[in-house]
Amino acid sequence: VAQFFKAHGSCRLPLSPSLLVKGIVPRDCSYFNSNAVPLKLSFQNVDPLGENIRVIFKCGDDLRQDMLTLQMIRIMNKIWVQEGLDMRMVIFRCFSTGRGRGMVEMIPNAETLRKIQVEHGVTGSFKDRPLADWLQKHNPEEDEYEKAVENFIYSCAGCCVATYVLGICDRHNDNIMLKTTGHMFHIDFGRFLGHAQMFGNIKRDRAPFVFTSDMAYVINGGDKPSSRFHDFVDLCCQAYNLIRKHTHLFLNLLGLMLSCGIPELSDLEDLKYVYDALRPQDSDADATTYFTRLIESSLGSVATKLNFFIHNLAQMKFTGSDARPTLSFAPRTHTLKTSGRIRDVFLCRHERVFNPSKGYTYVVKVQRDNPGEVTFVQRTFEEFQELHNKLRLLFPSSLLPSFPSRFVIGRSRGEAVAERRKEELNGYIWHLIHAAPEVAECDLIYTFFHPLPRDEKAAGTNPTPKPADATWARSLGKVGGEVKLSISYKNNKLFIMVMHIRGLPPLQDGNDPDPYVKTYLLPDPQKTTKRKTKVARKTCNPTYNEMLVYDGIPRGDLEQRELRLSVLSEEGFWENILLGEVGIRLRDLDLAQEKMGWFALGSRGHGTL
Repeated sequence: VAQFFKAHGSCRLPLSPSLLVKGIVPRDCSYFNSNAVPLKLSFQNVDPLGENIRVIFKCGDDLRQDMLTLQMIRIMNKIWVQEGLDMRMVIFRCFSTGRGRGMVEMIPNAETLRKIQVEHGVTGSFKDRPLADWLQKHNPEEDEYEKAVENFIYSCAGCCVATYVLGICDRHNDNIMLKTTGHMFHIDFGRFLGHAQMFGNIKRDRAPFVFTSDMAYVINGGDKPSSRFHDFVDLCCQAYNLIRKHTHLFLNLLGLMLSCGIPELSDLEDLKYVYDALRPQDSDADATTYFTRLIESSLGSVATKLNFFIHNLAQMKFTGSDARPTLSFAPRTHTLKTSGRIRDVFLCRHERVFNPSKGYTYVVKVQRDNPGEVTFVQRTFEEFQELHNKLRLLFPSSLLPSFPSRFVIGRSRGEAVAERRKEELNGYIWHLIHAAPEVAECDLIYTFFHPLPRDEKAAGTNPTPKPADATWARSLGKVGGEVKLSISYKNNKLFIMVMHIRGLPPLQDGNDPDPYVKTYLLPDPQKTTKRKTKVARKTCNPTYNEMLVYDGIPRGDLEQRELRLSVLSEEGFWENILLGEVGIRLRDLDLAQEKMGWFALGSRGHGTL
């Protein structure tokens, strides 16, 4: 390569003719630990003010398939944008330069889900908080984090639809990436159109697409469903229906490629996979219900997380001995040299916090050798525990003080427990600072006690947190909550799509209800018009997207009817609990066209849209 540049001076990269390079920078080059061992190459930019250009060179994979998949996703994105729906997709360049080889663009400021998850240990793929904590670390300001979550919701919805329609398989946590700005995207499309990797007779990809509980945690702003999850489901279904309108386009484009020699696109069965995924025979309402069930199936799949965990274990053998542990909540590493020697630390007090979850945080006063340099940092018990676990990877237990027990009798978040832990943690950090120099002066400890952006913002106070869905949900106005319906009438049939409910009150015992929707068309003395949805479990913000149909109702009769909708909580052997009702006079609606909106729930009375 050096001889080539010596002879020719510079060249244009095949990846993009606009990129002019004059040499390679060996010290910035490395490789990935996947089967094909792709190279990470860094080229010297001809423009003296330009940064080095980083690309991936792969040898052993047919990148024509990757190119085709990315072209299909690019067309999907154009369709969405033309319809006014920007899914904020990240679509990178890919170019096949020969048989089984080619170049792929590297997206800056992005990390694989595996690297994000293993910051919380090898079992990080089973935990719900790694993605949210990582985004919070890189977006410490509240408005930055809200923007990152918004980007995540849109891009995650786009990825779910695109990977399902194209049948992209071999989805593990090293093939999915996340940018610090919240944009999620998939890489490595070596298997598509449903050609899944097999373990004997078992498919490795068991879920319709990758959508896991840690992704739902980011969307909901916690471990309970919120109205932002409704928006995510609506985005998925809207994007899916827009692509379905162009089924013929995708079938024609893929049909043109049948003779090009790509093994996984060689006969009509491969095209039939896309046809079956797009379901052109379904109405938009039926397709909405279908894709909602796919989201529920993917979210409930344990196989995906197990697949991630197995991949974590498989990748451990590739981890070099020079890989130093880092703290998941700290964006960068700090050292004694860069921060200044710590003279003393003291845990002053504990404070109650409600965001991102309820609990206690501990305020630590940090004094350094520089006179007058005192800082205050806030850390949770879990963050102290992470520090201890990472230190144990570096040092034998004999050099470390014992860590307070995590387990307590009674309520684990009570005031008395927090006070007791404060004393125990104070003793722990004092012994840590006065331990052997190789421990007390290590980078992990200096990073732990270095102020984070959240510490500088708090500055000793605990501001009232913003509700998780404040930017997405409008005020409900009343305790009963609201139900989102789509009502239409066609060919003597009344169609009622029960979409979402938000803001249901908890039960008297403080637990979340198990809500379902029941409807009647009044008057109905014989109760023959009863229709019900499925039961959602333990949530105040359920999603249904179920169609309830009343057949054989003339328009004249319809105008004399009232739709009575009740939301109840299933109570097993006990009587079901009424959570709210709404009565809708159908004559008040112009059913010549579909009516969609939120209806307020309350006690007996007529609903307002």
